Amino acid sequence: MKEIIRTTDPVLLSALDDALRQAGIEPLQFDTHMSIVEGSLGVLPRRIMVADEDEAQALRVLEALRREAEGR
Repeated sequence: MKEIIRTTDPVLLSALDDALRQAGIEPLQFDTHMSIVEGSLGVLPRRIMVADEDEAQALRVLEALRREAEGR
């Protein structure tokens, strides 16, 4: 498994999860239940992980998503 992103931004996590699935990549979110430990403050980052062989394509999907968000 390879980490694609680590962030506290729930919108980015959701958008990336959807974009990866549309690209045929099955993402896994790690640390989603850490809110129990942190008291639902959203300060602990969550990670999106993909299979090793999907890493390059997943990084391209992430970059395209970031460019789209910036309006490029």
